[in-house]
Formats: sequence, structure tokens, C-alpha cells
Amino acid sequence: MKKKMAIFGAVLAVLIAVLIFVVNYQNNQKTADNPYGKETLDQATIDQLDDPMYQNQITPDELEEQINSGEPTTVYFYSPTCSHCQRTTPVVVPMVQELGIDLKKMNVLEFDKMWNEYNIEGTPTIIHFEDGEEAARIKGEQNVDAFDEFFHQEVLKDAPEKSAE
Repeated sequence: MKKKMAIFGAVLAVLIAVLIFVVNYQNNQKTADNPYGKETLDQATIDQLDDPMYQNQITPDELEEQINSGEPTTVYFYSPTCSHCQRTTPVVVPMVQELGIDLKKMNVLEFDKMWNEYNIEGTPTIIHFEDGEEAARIKGEQNVDAFDEFFHQEVLKDAPEKSAE
């Protein structure tokens, strides 16, 4: 009986070791050319790497450079573990695509210094910058109309109207 238990324990240990190896190998493959410029990523971030809703990532250095250029910049500060973000992203991303807004995404789980740097009190938060300064902000999970109003009144306010075809 002891021999059977020892064999069972050894087989179980080997299976667990193989499973750990496979998961680590898959994660290393996914993160090889990640947009974060980091070698190690939180598992929640790794799970979103191939998700089209979470493309157009920006790093802190890129964000600082873009803001300092004075170019209008709109940034979605979010966390992959935030339930409000998980409900907001599928609303906001298609909306900005339809409106032609280049929404940069800042993952505050990976870049936690961004909380203080941009006075982020909670996620999701969208900030629009103009001429190197914050021009507008919308915080939290909002309804579609609130985001639509924000994008039209704050982000697209100076953009030429698209003519209906």
C-alpha cells in the first residue's frame, strides 16, 4: 500500500512540475515582445496581451514625451484587475474607434507610479491633455452617454466635423 501511495505521489509531483513548466513557457512566449518594455508582468496583464481591447499601450516615458510635445493626448488609466475597468473598456474602446480618437492605454497595475504622477484616485480614469497640461478628466465607471459627452465636448471640441456621406 505504501508503495502505491509513493508512486501516486511521485506521478502527481511530476504532473504538477510539468504543468508549472508549460504555464511558465506559455507566459514567456506571450511576453517576449510585450508593449510594456518589462521582463516580468502580472498574470492579469499577460492574460490581456492578445485582447484587441487592450492594444495601443503607452509606457510612462512615452506618455511623458507625448504630453511634453504639446500634442493633444487622451489616456485611459486602467488596471486589468479592476472590475469597473473590465465593464468600461468594452464601452469606451469601440466608441473611440468610431470617433477616430487615438486613446492611449496606461496599465497602472504594471506602472504603479502613475497613480501619484497623474493624481489617479481610482480606475478607470480618462485624462485628455492639451499643450502639455491636463485639459479634462472623467473618472470611474460611467454610462455610455457620459463618455460620449466627454469625448465630444472635451476631446473632439476643436476637431473638424466629419461630413455625413
